[in-house]
Amino acid sequence: MEAIITVVGFLGAGKTTLLKFLINSFIAKGWDPFVILNDYENASIDAQQLTQKLNLKSIKPLNGSCICCSGIVELRNTVNKIAERKNGITLIEANGTSDACSLMEFLGVGLQDRFLPPVQISVVDAKNWQKRGEYNELESNQIQVSSLLVVTHLDEVTEDRQATVVNEIKALNPFAKILTIATLDVELLPELLPSANSAKKLDHQKAHWSSCSTDLPVLSNVNCIHEICKQLPNSILRIKGCAKIEGESNYTYFERKPDGEIFVRPFNGIPITGTKLLAVGPGSAPNVLEKAIKLSL
Repeated sequence: MEAIITVVGFLGAGKTTLLKFLINSFIAKGWDPFVILNDYENASIDAQQLTQKLNLKSIKPLNGSCICCSGIVELRNTVNKIAERKNGITLIEANGTSDACSLMEFLGVGLQDRFLPPVQISVVDAKNWQKRGEYNELESNQIQVSSLLVVTHLDEVTEDRQATVVNEIKALNPFAKILTIATLDVELLPELLPSANSAKKLDHQKAHWSSCSTDLPVLSNVNCIHEICKQLPNSILRIKGCAKIEGESNYTYFERKPDGEIFVRPFNGIPITGTKLLAVGPGSAPNVLEKAIKLSL
């Protein structure tokens, strides 16, 4: 039977980093992963970044829908349509504001018998854990029905902070294993059982955020990316996109995390949707994005 592993966690916690590690590790050990990516806007951009190890036929992006409620039927249908294969495993990356408890409650209903009951991994950012202000409740909700908690960004915090984070997540979910990516043995994941922990009910609307995207013109240099990110308000918790820099043959991927850090790296291939600027969080609106682009230019 095929295992289904769902990866959840707050925006910028390191879900995609963990997903890439899982893909590479499973392939190296002879497994055949199928990956489902869910995001508010243009999940195809993220899907293309995984094609160095996986064929696009093994990646399914789900755009716009919330897979913990309105998109749960589409997610379930997508899983049921996955081709049977030797040593198959399904990996699902949920968007960063998913109601993880609702997702686990409804995903397993109606799956074909060839799949094991879904299990959940939650990524916990030790640097920013419970420093989300009004979104702390959503972040803590995301770990409560996970079978495994993977703590990231440990090298950026003190040992006291590490101990505090571990103690707090243990209190919220005493049944889950707690590991880092470095200590994670992927071959143990198919043997995980669904969590036995009971979860505090979350107001589901707290998991529903505004989002939008707009086209990006050719940028004169990479500094324009930093200026665009700086122009956008802090209420927008996640900014990402794909840009074309004048004079460069390759495309550039970028993102601004909730703590304001900006990362820029080469994009894998040519974006099938063209160059885009995407935003998730309160205040996201096309005119806000377009104003930031004009000011940066």
